[in-house]
Amino acid sequence: MKARILVIDDEAAIRDSMKMILEYEGYEFVGAATGQEGLNIVEREPPDLVFLDIKMPVMDGLEVLSRLKSHDPALPAIMISGHGTGSTGYEARKLGADGFIEKPFQRELILQAIEDARERTDLRRENQELRRALEGRQEVIGASSALKRVLDAVARAAPTNATVLIQGESGVGKELVARLIHRNSHRSRERFVQVNCAAIPDDLIESELFGHEKGSFTGATEKQIGKFEQADKGTIFLDEVGDMSLKTQAKVLRVLQEGEVERLGSARTLKVDVRVIAATNQNLEEEIEKGHFREDLFFRLSVIPIFVPALRERAEDIPTLVKYFADLFSRENNFRAKKFAPAAMDLLQRHRWKGNIRELRNTIERLLIMSPNDLIDASDLPGSVRADSRPPLADNQKEPPPETLKEFKELSEREFIVRKLRENGWNISKTAEAIGTPRSNLYKKLEQYNIRQEADA
Repeated sequence: MKARILVIDDEAAIRDSMKMILEYEGYEFVGAATGQEGLNIVEREPPDLVFLDIKMPVMDGLEVLSRLKSHDPALPAIMISGHGTGSTGYEARKLGADGFIEKPFQRELILQAIEDARERTDLRRENQELRRALEGRQEVIGASSALKRVLDAVARAAPTNATVLIQGESGVGKELVARLIHRNSHRSRERFVQVNCAAIPDDLIESELFGHEKGSFTGATEKQIGKFEQADKGTIFLDEVGDMSLKTQAKVLRVLQEGEVERLGSARTLKVDVRVIAATNQNLEEEIEKGHFREDLFFRLSVIPIFVPALRERAEDIPTLVKYFADLFSRENNFRAKKFAPAAMDLLQRHRWKGNIRELRNTIERLLIMSPNDLIDASDLPGSVRADSRPPLADNQKEPPPETLKEFKELSEREFIVRKLRENGWNISKTAEAIGTPRSNLYKKLEQYNIRQEADA
């Protein structure tokens, strides 16, 4: 299908000249003598590209460009003018112009401008499609009450600039929660920069976060822009933040307090506007007690704490997750759709999933590849899933008995907190004082263990 190109210019001779060039090259030409006429055409039947004169009576080209981009930001627009200056070209690009050519123009320049603008448009479209595809792989799946509490916290946190500390075991989806916060924030059009603090050696993490100047240390052969600078106006996600050294923690604290960074080897201070989201699978209060984590940084990071529950605490979401992963892998690999027998699904729900959603995802992918039948039965499941599954709960049993030391400690801690809350009439301040912990920590424990007065009183 021929591309449809609109030329908005008050000079009839220019429109006629453009018509000859464009139609000869196989394009469909549409002309407009005024800005308003051009806008009306765009609203009725949008073109694929617009050539727009800057100097026109009544409504000049910059105003028309502004309205075009408000109507359709993706519509390519190339400015043409016999009165162009550096400032008008700069203003046009600020408004979203995709090119700028001056009269009298040559046929080759027009065709090259069209090709360049359409390449940029195709690239933007591909990036949008890729982003949508990636976001489709980054959904938070489930409808359990435990997950709903997480999503409620995300909804409250996302529109703000407050720092967020996401806690939970490995594999529960802390990165997905961080990306969900970013996607629903006013920074969503800016960059989301992820840093895995556990994967970067201590002697390189400061350079990675804050950047360095050429020659600032052995091996620094080029200047490097740090992750905080890269995330300016956007979001930085500090994954496994508990693994940072105390020296690096002090510099991160400065960014949070002052909004400033210094590259290694530079005396110049740079201002950055960054929203910080951190995540950890460690108990940072215990790390503070050991002297491994700064208490002031912890309070700065945990303005909004979000605890992501383990998969075993939201077992009702497992059938939904299994179907989601099975459908996803089938589409990606052109497999025939496979289903799970009730017995297999029952075992999957009762398995403890120490690796959480990451372990479940890998298990489903392996089953789809290795199982020869369209119906996956209990016998197809890995031996670890068949052997290490929780027994069904008795009707009067709320929670399965603890099977690990960690689970026993958590269950005991929950029972202790509930007992103390009852003794203090569910007064948070009194209870926190009675058990010797800050109120903020007690609130976090209430969220972590899903302690509610209406359910536990």
